[in-house]
Amino acid sequence: MRIMTGQQASSGSPTRRILPVVLFNLLCYIDIGLPMAVIPVFVHQVLGYNTVLAGLAVSLQYLATFASRASAGRRADRHGAKPTVVAGLAICTLSGVALMLSGVMLHFAALSIGLLIISRILLGIGESWTATGAIMWNIGRVGAARTAQVISWNGVTSYGGIALGAPVGQLLAGLPLPYGGLTVVGLLSAGLTLFGFVLARQYAPVPPVSAKGPPMSFGAVFMRVLPHGAVLACGSVGFGTISACLALFYAHNNWNGAAMALAGFGVSFMLMRFIFARQIDRHGGLIVALVSLLVETLGLLVLWRCTTVAGAALGAALTGAGFSLVFPAMGVLAVARVGPENRGAALGAFSVFLDIAVGLSGPLLGLVIQTMGYGALFVVSALFTLAGVGVTIVLKFLPR
Repeated sequence: MRIMTGQQASSGSPTRRILPVVLFNLLCYIDIGLPMAVIPVFVHQVLGYNTVLAGLAVSLQYLATFASRASAGRRADRHGAKPTVVAGLAICTLSGVALMLSGVMLHFAALSIGLLIISRILLGIGESWTATGAIMWNIGRVGAARTAQVISWNGVTSYGGIALGAPVGQLLAGLPLPYGGLTVVGLLSAGLTLFGFVLARQYAPVPPVSAKGPPMSFGAVFMRVLPHGAVLACGSVGFGTISACLALFYAHNNWNGAAMALAGFGVSFMLMRFIFARQIDRHGGLIVALVSLLVETLGLLVLWRCTTVAGAALGAALTGAGFSLVFPAMGVLAVARVGPENRGAALGAFSVFLDIAVGLSGPLLGLVIQTMGYGALFVVSALFTLAGVGVTIVLKFLPR
């Protein structure tokens, strides 16, 4: 028996209609957060691989998300948002199982890293299908006029999930267990999304939008959202720096508290979404993105100059606060450039820019660390966010 009928889905406040479905996005991103502070250290210090591979182990998830965005958007447009979410949660569950097995095989480094790579690829695919499907499902429940609110709630649960998962994952990874704490992290990851999979199957679907003509090709949609996606890519490098390299930065300085700094990033991200998300409708996406990118740049520069744990935590929090509104501010403008029947494809194409930036930033910034040190890591990241400021200014003065 389904938990909500179509009529029930359309009743109540928009927020109350959004929350039941956005829960699935939260579960997915808790899965992403759980191993975030654990994997780089596991690969580098436990398995003995270099920082480039440690960064790649994190970034593979985002490369897999990038590769599957087109299929996620098209599936949501053509077959419906609910089946896309259900499939995404199932894939995330398989990712957790592979992560658990990676921890079991930690004494066989090659096998362990192979299972970890499989886990990261599966999690990337599951993320793109769950996140894109959840947005489309909620737009169908509350209407396209509330797209900014839907995207904002997805972002709150995304980085809220990371903020919840990262410290829990680090705590579990430190437990004195026969096969290492990564095994428990994988088991918890699989259990959470399995619960979401079972629950999502009980919810009422929303029908896909009827196409008025042949759907646009993904390439055509990609070109439509390219200008705003470029801004997102520049801003996403800062997130890639935090997710892939902050734990290594803390370990290099013999500091404790990397997971708490990741949590600070997520908390500041959520607070900005709660407090300032409505500014997108009031002042426009370009103005909000411009201010956000400047704050993100400031956070990365604080990390560049910091010499204490408190300074690093402040820099991570500022980076999260700045990055928070870049996606919804640009996303609303990007989705508006296509018709409703191509909305899922537009969300997928727009999100590709985040995937590319975060996916490439891990190994490339790992190379920056090896050749120029950790200070250069944050300077290079800040230069990218400043480039985003420049693109936003150009868009502001271009004819609409």
